[in-house]
Amino acid sequence: MPSPYEAALGGDLTGLHPQLRAYFTAIPAGRHGLGRGTFDRVGTPRRWLWPVLALLARDAVLFPVWEHDVPFLVVNRPGPDRVHAVRRFDFPAGSRDMIDVIGADAGGLADRLGRSGRLETRLDARIVDGALHLDSAGVHVHLAGRRVPVPRLCAPLVHLTERFDDGDQRQHVQVTVSLPFVGRVYEYSGSFRYSIEDA
Repeated sequence: MPSPYEAALGGDLTGLHPQLRAYFTAIPAGRHGLGRGTFDRVGTPRRWLWPVLALLARDAVLFPVWEHDVPFLVVNRPGPDRVHAVRRFDFPAGSRDMIDVIGADAGGLADRLGRSGRLETRLDARIVDGALHLDSAGVHVHLAGRRVPVPRLCAPLVHLTERFDDGDQRQHVQVTVSLPFVGRVYEYSGSFRYSIEDA
């Protein structure tokens, strides 16, 4: 089966940097993707948002922090038509996990966030200069068996860039979350080395 990213891009990842293809192609059964690195910064300095982020942290989505030079581990595990990802952040106060499951359907990429999967972000994918860019195309909340869209006027806007730097031989990731009329409310960015290993 193709990976969700291959499905969303019509099976064509040839425009990606060759070192990124291992991250975005299908992971063979019995193996997983493993990356270790450091985030230059994680969270938001806007402390008035931290009570909301504390609620999201309970479901392993986002965290009420503003930290720099945070070691992290990412583990990508294959599932039927999707990838299960856990990012472990080693904060000074203790380790915290961010969990998501990404799949693809006729509408593109669908990323279910947190342990519960109640939050869903629809993502548009494109390849630019060897890097993968993902932009949110809608946010939904799953409640009582219903999928409820969040109005665009208050829906978070997510942008992710994954690129490979030939200079330091590391994969670089940058994620920003913004709100209309407010601006950037969360971010994380850093670099890591990634490989496919036996599970």
